[in-house]
Amino acid sequence: MYKVDLNSDIGESFGDYKLGLDEEVVKYISSANIACGFHAGDPMVMAKTVKLAVNENVSIGAHPGYQDLMGFGRREMKITKEEAKNYVKYQLGALWAFAESNGVNLQHVKPHGGLYNMAAKDAELAMAIAEAVYEVDKDLILVGLANSELTKAGKQVGLKVANEVFADRAYNPDGTLVSRKKEGSMIHDTDLAISRVLRMVKEGKVEAITGEDIDIQADSICVHGDNPKAVDFVNQIRKALENEGITVMAMKDFIK
Repeated sequence: MYKVDLNSDIGESFGDYKLGLDEEVVKYISSANIACGFHAGDPMVMAKTVKLAVNENVSIGAHPGYQDLMGFGRREMKITKEEAKNYVKYQLGALWAFAESNGVNLQHVKPHGGLYNMAAKDAELAMAIAEAVYEVDKDLILVGLANSELTKAGKQVGLKVANEVFADRAYNPDGTLVSRKKEGSMIHDTDLAISRVLRMVKEGKVEAITGEDIDIQADSICVHGDNPKAVDFVNQIRKALENEGITVMAMKDFIK
């Protein structure tokens, strides 16, 4: 039987700025990555988002990023290993407080944006993140790009790891994501995205932007839900998975 987690990045509003359609997206996902105040989110948004996820029975994870509100955490930053560890611990602690006060445990940690993409290739940064998570709570699942330095580091320190794939992103031949700055980096055709997702889950393969097949492991599928069309997309992906006999469930229920 095939099992997969469906996750989305939520809680990315900040002050008077509203981003995403969180109330709609949470109806279709099994895990939520909640911004922790560095790249997006604030204490009011975090409190509201945790409550929303709890009410919808969606598992919660921390979504720590670079301290870069202006760039939404997507810009590359040069920081030391010690800084990386402490940035992750700080944000993890912030979200933990809101989870604890709502009577739930954190399930996972998934770095955001620039931190995530850099850690996919940079072994030292990846190890800093993995060590930070392990030192806070060794039972947390570390979510990283499938076959990346981050998932390798997670396994090395003794964490449970979830290999993440993307429904709406193109892949390079080395398994990294095609830069958003490049043509063809985003997949806008819903049917194509769904067929790619089904193949990733059932066959462990995806077609790279250059045309060749690459091996990939899909424990969790990331879907973005920041516009009305994307919410429908999340709904369609969930239905397609279930129609193919693939069970959608929180990663904690099958990643051991």
